[in-house]
Amino acid sequence: MKSIQLPAAGLSASQLVLGLMRINDKTDDQIRELYRRAREAGVDLFDHADIYGDGPHHCERRFAEAVRLSGAEREQVLIQSKVGIIRDGPSYDFSAEHIMEEVEESLRALQTDYLDILLLHRPDPLVEPEEVARAFDALQGSGKVRHFGVSNHTVGQIELLRTAVEQPLVVNQVQLSIVHAPLFSEGMQTNTLGQAQAVMPAGADLVEYCRRQGITLQAWSPYQSPRGVFIDHPEYPELNAVLSRLAEKHSVTPTGIATAWLTRHPADIQVVLGTTQGARVEEAAAGAQVRLSRREWYELIRAAGHRLP
Repeated sequence: MKSIQLPAAGLSASQLVLGLMRINDKTDDQIRELYRRAREAGVDLFDHADIYGDGPHHCERRFAEAVRLSGAEREQVLIQSKVGIIRDGPSYDFSAEHIMEEVEESLRALQTDYLDILLLHRPDPLVEPEEVARAFDALQGSGKVRHFGVSNHTVGQIELLRTAVEQPLVVNQVQLSIVHAPLFSEGMQTNTLGQAQAVMPAGADLVEYCRRQGITLQAWSPYQSPRGVFIDHPEYPELNAVLSRLAEKHSVTPTGIATAWLTRHPADIQVVLGTTQGARVEEAAAGAQVRLSRREWYELIRAAGHRLP
């Protein structure tokens, strides 16, 4: 599998990321099998969050208990986790105390001394950048977190954090798929008469901003639509016809083509897989090797229902 550079971190990582939010009720054997097949497919970045599972840090704990990384194996993989969402509400908490407490719990659950990347999970309207900076400084200074980033953040929210945070923000994890693609489609609709996006929306320049700043975009829910997974969904006949035709042409599956659509973008987007099926990871990995033509990329976005002016 292709490895990409995370420019702001100075790291090399696989273009696919295995998200582990759904291993809550899986057995040790099932988790180990998923991990093994992901590693054999070339995945070396594993995504967690403090809220995944039946209780706090549950999926982090299940991963560590099942996989039991040796010291040597731990150095060969990257572990990323997220903080900031309070499930009882929900609400959000970017206070220094909460960030640091959750990281300590994540480290215990994951049975590791450090996180490679820590993300702020969803924007906190009550954020005080100085509080975030205090937590990041302490976590970096103690060696407990090596790199930092955000998830679901706009340009303005990132810029606000950067008024106090000195560490580079290396990742922004956002929801993105062929069907749910406002980060691309809104920019294409700008200044188009009669379109709702005729005035530049808040997120339309996020991709360009992240490219300029060296912030790596990670796409979560890469196969999702408002109606569920769009692959083989009867309400997306045109899109699935194109996915199937291109899959046959490139000798991959429709899942592979949906993955290739994301990895084709010059921003070097990482694709976060939320599957618990090793076969689906392998399909995505095969697709990530396919380089779609410009014509194919645009055909897919049109087939997904996006109007190009």
